Amino acid sequence: MLASFLLDTCLEAGIDFFTGVPDSYLSGLCNELFTRYGTDQKEHIVAHNEGGAVALCAGHYLATGRPALCYMQNSGLGNAINPLASLTDPGVYGIPLMLVIGWRGEPGQKDEPQHITQGAITLRQLELMDIPYAVLSPETTEAAFLADFQRLRACLDAGRCVAVVARKGSLKSLSSPSYANRFSLSREKAAEVLLSFTGEKDVIVSTTGKLSREIFELREQSGHSHQQDFLTVGSMGHASMIALRIAEECPERTVWCLDGDGAMMMHLGSLPLIGRRRPSNFNHVVINNGAHETVGGMPVCSGKLNIRALACASGYTEVLQADSEHTLAEALNEWKKTPGTGPRMLEIRCACGARSDLGRPTTTPIENRDALMQFITKSSQF
Repeated sequence: MLASFLLDTCLEAGIDFFTGVPDSYLSGLCNELFTRYGTDQKEHIVAHNEGGAVALCAGHYLATGRPALCYMQNSGLGNAINPLASLTDPGVYGIPLMLVIGWRGEPGQKDEPQHITQGAITLRQLELMDIPYAVLSPETTEAAFLADFQRLRACLDAGRCVAVVARKGSLKSLSSPSYANRFSLSREKAAEVLLSFTGEKDVIVSTTGKLSREIFELREQSGHSHQQDFLTVGSMGHASMIALRIAEECPERTVWCLDGDGAMMMHLGSLPLIGRRRPSNFNHVVINNGAHETVGGMPVCSGKLNIRALACASGYTEVLQADSEHTLAEALNEWKKTPGTGPRMLEIRCACGARSDLGRPTTTPIENRDALMQFITKSSQF
């Protein structure tokens, strides 16, 4: 079904505000929204996380009396449960909104490890919160959707939240917007340069998405072990907290957190906590391409955010920037001269895009965990 039909149906029903966090299964919807409204207009806002998107919907309803649409991957449903259960619930404020949820990890469908459990419990989560839902499949006709929509609309009119759970390929778009920026340094090249500056005892914690996949392939290409790398799958936005505690428990090591701009924005409170804890062995690298690239490329919510000023205000001891292979090497050479003076941040402004043949890690998350823990234990003995 075309995403435009879903949007037009919503608009006819008075649902005229759209917000959320992009998902690859909802790329048709995201492309249609971007084509119609961009990302910073009154009608459409890309939120920093899913809970914040639910709150935006609540504010819209309080101001206008009209429900809004909130889109997300099912992995983001966890971020949204708090406001769904304590703000919009009929037993609290009774604020209606329509959720559109990409169903990653659907039982019986092959998917990545981080989606398996979430996919298995998605419908049960909605049932537990007493949120009526309809499942959208690639085979769903417009007539069938309209029948489901009328049922859900009656629940909206009664002050309840409802959900449309979209299977892979359910929402298509005739729009193919180009998501790009003005920078030329590829993320994979930046990762290659970064890895060449890390030491043999260093620990690298990388964020979920294509960056971790590129790090895995770079290690494979160079014939190096993966034992130093923790490739965070799922749990978007939490890589810096994983890295912080490793840094505090392993003060003799340099710990690198390789983060993304969208991931950092999702849980921005991590920065002042890192600044307050002041781990001297902590290097925080933020790959900034201004896009949720792993799930389609829609721009992140950062707008004109000054990451350097934000990190300085949070208590980082030094903040550098790079936007080319040359300036990246210069920044890393500066850091090499003054080890142990963190927490430090390096913002790398990169282009959007990745290789079309980019693979995925061939080791399991458990194997990744065990290899890192053994590396930390063994190398700490010498």
